[in-house]
Amino acid sequence: MDCINRFRDIYLQDPAGISFCPYRICPIGAHSDHQYGKITGLAIDKGIHIAYRPKTTGIVELRSLQFRKRAQWHVNSVPEQKQNDWADYLRGATVALGKKYPLKTGICGVIEGSLPIGGLSSSAAVIIAFLSALCKVNNIQLSEHEMIMTALSAENDYVGVSCGKLDQSCEVYSKKDHLLYLDTKDDSYELIPTNPNMKPYKIAIFFSGLERTLAGSKFNMRVDECRSAGYALKAFAGMEYGKFNETFLRDVPYEVFQEHKHRLPDNWRKRAEHWYTEFQRVQKGAEAWRRGDIEAFGKLSFESGYSSIYNYETGSPELKELYEIMTHTDGIYGGRFSGAGFKGCCMALIDPAFEESIIENVTTKYLAVFPELKGKYSAHICHSADGVTL
Repeated sequence: MDCINRFRDIYLQDPAGISFCPYRICPIGAHSDHQYGKITGLAIDKGIHIAYRPKTTGIVELRSLQFRKRAQWHVNSVPEQKQNDWADYLRGATVALGKKYPLKTGICGVIEGSLPIGGLSSSAAVIIAFLSALCKVNNIQLSEHEMIMTALSAENDYVGVSCGKLDQSCEVYSKKDHLLYLDTKDDSYELIPTNPNMKPYKIAIFFSGLERTLAGSKFNMRVDECRSAGYALKAFAGMEYGKFNETFLRDVPYEVFQEHKHRLPDNWRKRAEHWYTEFQRVQKGAEAWRRGDIEAFGKLSFESGYSSIYNYETGSPELKELYEIMTHTDGIYGGRFSGAGFKGCCMALIDPAFEESIIENVTTKYLAVFPELKGKYSAHICHSADGVTL
């Protein structure tokens, strides 16, 4: 791995350990975890590696193969405010872990991502890989739930992204050849094994060539619009409501939405429409996977992508084009934007027999529309994988 060679070049010794966290895809269940929805997910066999050694001084010193700037801080003296660079996620992770456990040992490390940034929860993956290393050198053993919530705190409380726990849960709970079916309200989950009768599949990742950042996108606005819809629906229905930030669409029955949706502003109604229909799609998708019907599952994933465009109103022109191309490509069972849908990539579940023709067709048609992205756009074939080993 390049991170090992780079570590040796910088520190003139071998790393003491390699930390790894996989990326994830969410075929159905997008834009719903922050409102306590249900999701489906798969970890993939690509992710974030960190080559590291402990530093007894307590200093954290990190370099990334994706970014030029070196980052440095002390485990007990992290800047109170984010610094608006790539390492904010890891500063936030240090703060979140330090609130629960005493930290004495830092690390020096080199970070490497095995795919371009955007849409595969790279922020959650780098946080978890970093936390795994920091816990290791400080003799801390986190439970799976602790890891998820500590990583979530880094994004919510320090970086300021109002995300839910979808990404972290997929990267921790997932198991190869199983679909994660998670209820983000109570954290109950099921790992549904691939049915022996299911047609074969692989996971295709199509990068638009544009990277994206949630903190600088309309992600937080969409979360507020969902919450606003829930708050208004409670008021219209005479339901008890409290603080705005403690309102979730999951608290509002679908029947209430159906009765009062005409009273909502269009944007709020569309966001809620996506959330309720996505909740239903996830439930149908889990059952389709259980019975081995990947074609029905894929169709629901395509429907999820459609709703993300027209109800949740996410997607750059590039991602919308990729999505449209995928819907008209033989051998693709289904797919959608991967991640928040602001730039980044699309994921697809594909029939391996069509692998070469799919890549050729999508690539040719996409670059015909966006020729300036040649050399930045890329396509990758992946497989399902286990979540992080703690």
